[in-house]
Amino acid sequence: MKITDDTIEEHGLTRQEYERIVDGLGGREPNITELGVFSVMWSEHCSYKSSRIHLKKLPSEGDCVIEGPGENAGVIDIGDGLAVAFKMESHNHPSFIEPFQGAATGVGGILRDVFTMGARPVALLNSLRFGAPENAKTAYLLEGAVAGIAGYGNCMGIPTVGGEVAFHESYNGNCLVNAMTVGVLKADKIFKGNASGIGNPVMYVGSRTGRDGIHGATMASDVFGEGGEERRPTVQVGDPFTEKLLLEACLEVFKTDHVVGVQDMGAAGLTSSSIEMASRAGTGIDIDVKDVPRREEGMTPYEILLSESQERMLFVLKIGSEAAVREIFKKWDLEAVVIGEVTGTGRVIIREGEEVVADMPVDTLTDAAPVYNRPIKRPDSQDELNRLDMDSISLPTDYNETLLSLLASLNIASKEWVYEQYDHMVRTDTLVMPGSDAAVVRIKGTTKALAMSVDCNSRYCYLDPFTGAAIAVAEAARNVSVSGAKPLAITDCLNFGNPERPEVMWQFEQAILGIREASLKLGVPVISGNVSLYNETSGTAIYPTPTIGAVGLIEDSLKVTTQYFKDAGDVIVLLGENLEELGGSEYLKVTRGLDKGMCPVLDLDKELALQEACREAILSGIIKSAHDISIGGLAVAIAKSALNPKGAVGAEVNVADSNTKEGIRNDALLFGETQSRVILTLKESDLEALSVIAKANGVPFKAIGHVGGDRLKINGLIDIPLGEVSLKWKSMIKNFVA
Repeated sequence: MKITDDTIEEHGLTRQEYERIVDGLGGREPNITELGVFSVMWSEHCSYKSSRIHLKKLPSEGDCVIEGPGENAGVIDIGDGLAVAFKMESHNHPSFIEPFQGAATGVGGILRDVFTMGARPVALLNSLRFGAPENAKTAYLLEGAVAGIAGYGNCMGIPTVGGEVAFHESYNGNCLVNAMTVGVLKADKIFKGNASGIGNPVMYVGSRTGRDGIHGATMASDVFGEGGEERRPTVQVGDPFTEKLLLEACLEVFKTDHVVGVQDMGAAGLTSSSIEMASRAGTGIDIDVKDVPRREEGMTPYEILLSESQERMLFVLKIGSEAAVREIFKKWDLEAVVIGEVTGTGRVIIREGEEVVADMPVDTLTDAAPVYNRPIKRPDSQDELNRLDMDSISLPTDYNETLLSLLASLNIASKEWVYEQYDHMVRTDTLVMPGSDAAVVRIKGTTKALAMSVDCNSRYCYLDPFTGAAIAVAEAARNVSVSGAKPLAITDCLNFGNPERPEVMWQFEQAILGIREASLKLGVPVISGNVSLYNETSGTAIYPTPTIGAVGLIEDSLKVTTQYFKDAGDVIVLLGENLEELGGSEYLKVTRGLDKGMCPVLDLDKELALQEACREAILSGIIKSAHDISIGGLAVAIAKSALNPKGAVGAEVNVADSNTKEGIRNDALLFGETQSRVILTLKESDLEALSVIAKANGVPFKAIGHVGGDRLKINGLIDIPLGEVSLKWKSMIKNFVA
C-alpha cells in the first residue's frame, strides 16, 4: 500500500513527523504496518510529545517513594514491609462516544496498571465531569459512565470508595472520566515492565485479540468535530469477569520466581507493551503475530498490533518457565501463549510466520519520538476574566433561599445516587464510605489504614491555572488530613484542550508549576499520572482540569475521623481565617451565572500549618468530626456536616470577628471559598487542648457554635429546618436523571 499525504494525516501524523520516521528507518519509507506502529507510539497519548518537557518539573522523589513516574504505577513505602501502588488515568474520549464501555474499560485499564506492579487492588476512585444540566447529552453520559464504572468495579470485587462529580458547560462536548486505583503489595516484591534477558520468552496472556479499540490511542490524541459517534469502533469492549481471572492468575504467578517483566496491554495494545518493555531494558524484541490468540477471522498484522482489546498482559519469563506459567493461566481458564523472545538487536521485529512485516529501531519509536516545546501565550481575555466588581453584586435578600439553592446545585448536591450504584463494602475493609472528605480503607492484618481523595476545582484553574492547580493539591491533601491521615504522595490526571493553541499550553504550564509548588511545600511527591490533551470540540476546550489523587497513611485505624457532627452539645470550632473572596465561587455561578474574578488565595505555609494542627488534634483523641471548607463555603460545609447518614443533627453558629477580616460582606462570609479552613467538633472540656495545638502551629482558632437541635442556624441570617436542608441536598441528582 502506497503511503500518501492522506494516509499520513489519517494516522494523526504531520508530514514533518513522517520525514523523521523515514530518517529513523535509515532513509526507507515505512510500510503500512510500520506506519501504524509509529502513529500510536508517537501519538500524544503514548509519547507525551507536547507535555514531556513540562512534566519534568514535577517533584517525584521523597523518603517514602519506591517507584516514581515511568512504570505502570507509582509505589510508596508504608512501613512493616508493605507498599502501596496507585495511579490515575483518563478515558475521556471513549466515554464521550460510548459512556458505558468507555468508563468500564477505563476502570479495567487502571486496575491492570496497578496489579501489574504486583499489588492487589483494594480501592477504586473516580473523578467525573459532565456538561451543563440543561445540555441534552449530560444525563445520558452521566448514567452511562456511572453504570460502566459500577459494572466493572462491582464485578471485579473491588470497592469503589470515593470520587467527585461536577457539571459545567465547558464539558458539553467532552466529558471527563478519570479513574484511580490503589493497591497493596510487599515492598520487596515489585514487578516492572522490563524486557531484559536475551533469549527470554515473551508470553501473551489473557483475552483473545479482536478489532475493538484499533487506533484508540490516536483517537485520544485528537479533537472532536461535531458529534464524534463515527469514532465508536475505536472504543474498547470490557469483560470484568475475565479481568478478575486475570488478576488472580497474575498474583499467583507473581508468587513464583518465573517473571522477569510484565506490562499491561493498554493504549496501543501489543505495540506499546512490547516496545516500552524493550525500551526500558535497552533490548530488542521479536514477535510472531500468527501466534497471537484471536477472536476474529482474517485479522492483519496491523490490526493485531494496534488492537486495544481488553484484559490482556505481556510477560517476559525466565527461560524454561513457560510450561509452569502456562499451567497457572490454564487453571484460571486464560490464554497463555509464547509469541516471541527478547533479543539483543535493539529492534522490534514483527513476523507473520516466515515473513517479516515490520522491522523498526526501538529507540526511534521511543526516545526519538517528537518532543514539542509548543508556543505559550497568556490569553488576552485573562485580565478581564479576573476583574470582578464586588460593588455590582448585591447581597442576597433571603439567605435561607440562597443556601438551599447552593445545596441544590448539582456540583454540591449529594452524590448518593452515584455511589449507591457502587459496591463500596466488598472485601469488608472500607472504614469510611463515600460522602465524607476522604475514603478510608483498612489494611488487613495490620493496624494501618489508607485515606484517599481526588480533587480539582476547574473553575479556579480557568481563572488562575497556577493557583487553581495548587489548590487541587492542597484540597486533596487536606481531605486526607482531616480524616486523620498523613498525606504521603499524589498522582495526577491532567485534562486540557488542544495543545497546539498557545493559550491552552499557558494553562498547562501554569498548572504544572502550581502543582510543583504545592507538592514541594506539602511534602507530597507526584509518583504517577496521566496527561489527556485535545479535550476540545469544534474549537471549544474544556476548562483546565488537573485532577489530583492523594493517598495518606493512618497508623491507628481506630483514630479515623469523618466530617459529620456527632453529639448534641459538642462545640463547633473554626480553624483558619475568613477572607472576603467570592471570585470563582459556586455562589457567583448559581446566583449570577458568573465564572469570574480571582480564585481564592492560597498561602501554602498556612495550609501546611493547618493540616499539621488538624492531624495533631485528631491523633490526640479529642476531635469528633473534621470537615474542610471548600465549594459553597462555610454555610455549605456546616450544612453537610449536619447531615450525618446515621442521623442528622442541627447546629447553631455565630461567626464572630476574631477569625474574620473586618467588614467582610455577609455573602462572602457564608458562601466565599477561602482556602485553608476546617470545621472541627469536640467536647467543650477539650477546647483548651485544641487551643494549645492551634496556637503552637500558628493557626487561627475560634469556637463558633454548638451541635444540637433540628435546625440549621447561622449568624442570625440562616434558620432552616434540617429536614428541608436534607430534602433539597439529597434529591437533586436523583431527580435530574429520573
